[in-house]
Amino acid sequence: MKANKLLALLRDNARNEALPAVRSEISSDTEAHVYVYDVIDAWWGASAQALIEALAAAGDRTVHLHINSPGGDVTEARAMTAAIVAHTGKVISHIDGLAASAATYLALAANEVRMTEGALFMVHNSWTLAMGDKTDLRSTAELLDKIDGQIAADYARRTGAPLDQVVAWMNDETWFTPEEALAAKFIDAVDPNSKRDGVQDAADPARWNLSAYAKAPKLERKSPEPDAAAIAAEAAAQALRNRNRLRLVTQV
Repeated sequence: MKANKLLALLRDNARNEALPAVRSEISSDTEAHVYVYDVIDAWWGASAQALIEALAAAGDRTVHLHINSPGGDVTEARAMTAAIVAHTGKVISHIDGLAASAATYLALAANEVRMTEGALFMVHNSWTLAMGDKTDLRSTAELLDKIDGQIAADYARRTGAPLDQVVAWMNDETWFTPEEALAAKFIDAVDPNSKRDGVQDAADPARWNLSAYAKAPKLERKSPEPDAAAIAAEAAAQALRNRNRLRLVTQV
C-alpha cells in the first residue's frame, strides 16, 4: 500500500507545467532567487543537478531559496542539501507553500529559515519501494531505521528538542502551521502572505495531491476569480454567433 502511495505521490505531483521544477532569477549583484516548486526526484521533478546549476549561476550572491514541494526521493534531497550547505554565499529558505517530507531537508539546510503565512511543514518516517525475500526486506527495514535516525538527529540539532520528541513527531506524521513550526524552532520567522506576481498560484499548497499522506490536512483548491472582461467578451462573441446563425436560417 505504501509503495502505491509513494508512486502516486511522484506521479500525481510531478512537473508543474507553468514553471520548471527548479528555476533561478538573478535579482541584483548581491541577491538571487531559486525556486524549487515540484516533487524531489531526479527523473520526475526537481533534481540535485538542477539545483547545483541554479546555485552555481548565483555565484557568491545571497540566495533566497523558495520551496513548495510535497517531498520525494530522500537521497536526491540529501544531495540537494549538500549543495545548499556548500554554497559560498548565504542561503535563506522561504517555505512559500509546502515543505513536506524530504523537502524539509532543503529548507533546514539554509542559514535562515522563513515560512509564509498559510504554508505547511510536515515531518514523517521515510518510505521506500522494496522487493525480495525476507532477508532483503529485513535489510531494507534496517536501512530505513538508519535513514530515520539520521533525519531525527538533524531535526533535533535544528530545534533543540529531545530526540524522543522528534521521533514522536515523525512517527505521527506531524503537520506544522507556521506558528507551530516557529514554536518548535524548525523555522526562524513567519512572513506575511503577500502576492508576488508569477509565483503566488504556484506557491499555493492546495495545488498538491496529498492523498498519499495519512494525516494531510484537507486543502481547498482555489478557483480563479472570474474575469469580468473575458466573460463580457465571450458573451458578445456568442451573441454574434447566434445572430449569424439566425441570418443563415432566415436566408434559407
